Order: sequence, then structure tokens, then C-alpha cells
Amino acid sequence: MVKLGIIGGTFDPIHYGHLIAAEWAKEVYGLHKIIFVPAYHPPHKESNAISDKEYRYNMVELAIAENPDFTISDYEIKKVGTSYTIDTLNYFKIIYPNSQLYFIAGLDSLLNLPTWKDVAEILALSTFIVATRAGYNIKPDDDVYKNLPNNAKEKISFYKIPTLEISSSAIRKRISQKKSIKYLVPERVEKYILENNLYGV
Repeated sequence: MVKLGIIGGTFDPIHYGHLIAAEWAKEVYGLHKIIFVPAYHPPHKESNAISDKEYRYNMVELAIAENPDFTISDYEIKKVGTSYTIDTLNYFKIIYPNSQLYFIAGLDSLLNLPTWKDVAEILALSTFIVATRAGYNIKPDDDVYKNLPNNAKEKISFYKIPTLEISSSAIRKRISQKKSIKYLVPERVEKYILENNLYGV
């Protein structure tokens, strides 16, 4: 059975935190492939606060170009409309019927999971794997499970990645302030941002 990792997001821009979370997940869970899925319009963000889909797609493509185990899907971008995780998981389950799906997420996604569409179905279709930092532990009686389906503890797994204080919003802010983003994003992505005058350059 093929083990597929799915990592979604606006990737506005993609950065080393995203890439490390994906690479570590591949190693820890023995995943055969990681699919990056740029969102058209996430339900938790204002559409006018997101960069054009083509820019975001191209940046992801540039960032993962040298990793043969990473690939990109334009499913959500071509689908248009609000990007719901459940729809994306159903799509990949059809495309890869004999696969085992792992949805790669951060702690912020886990905390917001009770508000997501069709959470029970998400957990039925995939294992929800959450990247955490050293020193952060989730206990079986943690409040995070209170508003989740009964099988959540069996379908949510945690793995640790290096502590990197990197976020897309912080990168956008640094760019708008004319500060360097070197070593926060891959060199190809940095060059693309500068060439296309993104984020107030």
C-alpha cells in the first residue's frame, strides 16, 4: 500500500518550516510521496488577503523541485471556491484507491480542527499527523480532544521537528519592511518573490 502525505495551505509564501515538516513526516511515517496542495481560498482566511494563486503555486513548485519525493497538485486551485480538506482527501482517495493517506498539519490546525467541515470523515479517510516542537506534549486527556470525534486519539499522531520560528506572515512583514528573507525560504523562492515584486517589495 502506498503511503501518501498530503500537506495543504496557502503557502504565501512557502518556507523552510513547511519543507522540514514534510521531510520529517516522510521519514517518521515512512511515506512514499508528499503532495503539496496550494489552496484556492481557505475557509479561515479572507480572499483579498491572499496572493494570486499562480504566484503561490509557482513558489511551491520552485521550492520542491529538487526533491523527487515531493510533488504538487493543482486540484484545489483548479477547483476554485473554498478549499475544504475533506474534498481534497476524497479526491486523492479516488486517484490513489490503494493508498493510505496522512494529512500533515501544524499545531494551529489541530487546535482549529473542531471547526473544520466533516471532521469525522477527515479522520476516517486519513491519519492526521501534527508537527510539534521539542518540549510540547499532548496528553490523552488534553482539552484538544474535547470537541473531536471519539476516534480522534487513534487517528491523530504527533511527531517532532526542529524548532524554527518561521511563518509566512512574518516573512511577508520582513519583505514589506525591506528586510532580508535569506535562509527563511529557498533561494529560488526568494528570487521569484523579488522578480515579481511580491509582498510590497
